[in-house]
Amino acid sequence: MQGKHLLLVIGVMVIWGVNFSAIKLGVNQLDPFLIAAARFILATFPIIFFVKKPNVPIKYLMAYGLVFGTGIWGMAYCSIAFGLSSGMASVLLQLDVLTSIAVGALLYKEVITKQMWFGILAALIGLTLSIIYTNGNITLLGFVFILIAAICWPMMGVIIRHSGTKAPFAFNIWGMLFAPIPLVLLSIAINGVEGLITTYEQWNGSAWFSVLFQAYPTTLFGYWVWNKMVLSYPMSKLAPLTLLTSVFALLSGYLFFGETLSTVQWISCTLFLAGIVAVIYPSKEKPNISIGKSKYRRIPT
Repeated sequence: MQGKHLLLVIGVMVIWGVNFSAIKLGVNQLDPFLIAAARFILATFPIIFFVKKPNVPIKYLMAYGLVFGTGIWGMAYCSIAFGLSSGMASVLLQLDVLTSIAVGALLYKEVITKQMWFGILAALIGLTLSIIYTNGNITLLGFVFILIAAICWPMMGVIIRHSGTKAPFAFNIWGMLFAPIPLVLLSIAINGVEGLITTYEQWNGSAWFSVLFQAYPTTLFGYWVWNKMVLSYPMSKLAPLTLLTSVFALLSGYLFFGETLSTVQWISCTLFLAGIVAVIYPSKEKPNISIGKSKYRRIPT
């Protein structure tokens, strides 16, 4: 990878890591569903008027908006709102690699190599230790919500694959058009119309910073750079770099909110991420059809 491209990708990982702190800034004060809805509204307009609609059936865009907006980010926002630290939310969202492997094996008969099994075992041991030795940065509800988000990642991949799209960036933009509606409806179902009124009345500068950072540097700039890199380099080189997102998320959580890990958690998080690396890093075994490093490898923001 060219040096300038490597620096550009690392810069995006910094943005994506800090994004988890931006999310926490918003959901600490306001309804997580409405914060997520605002992110997707701002990320969609006005750029959608300059991006040609991808040539796919509308049902795929609607499904993408529901899964990406509510299933992944709506649940991830709830995980932080219900006590999961921003840094640990980023780390545990890497569970999507394991859920993606499960989907690949069950639906597409993709092969799980010995190296991948070793990585899965190491990641699960690290995850278990992180939960057992929590210092309050992992809650039961927070973990349940982030697990739902991780399960939805491969579902998003299934939608993209079946849509047959050749324009992933345009597909993302137009899919996000359908993300805010279910989020707003969920907010109303849980909190009533009064929740909308309260959010409007309490909306402040911190909320604006939160959603603007999520919409523009994180979503539009980050996805634009990432898609360009995907066209230039194999995912086997790019995917391991996404793990830097968790590193920068842990650092930003410490700097902005004073989040810390217990001693055992530092070791277990390292073990967890090392296991994820073993899963997505190219194996010499044949056949090597790894969903974790193929077109299902997600963007962690």
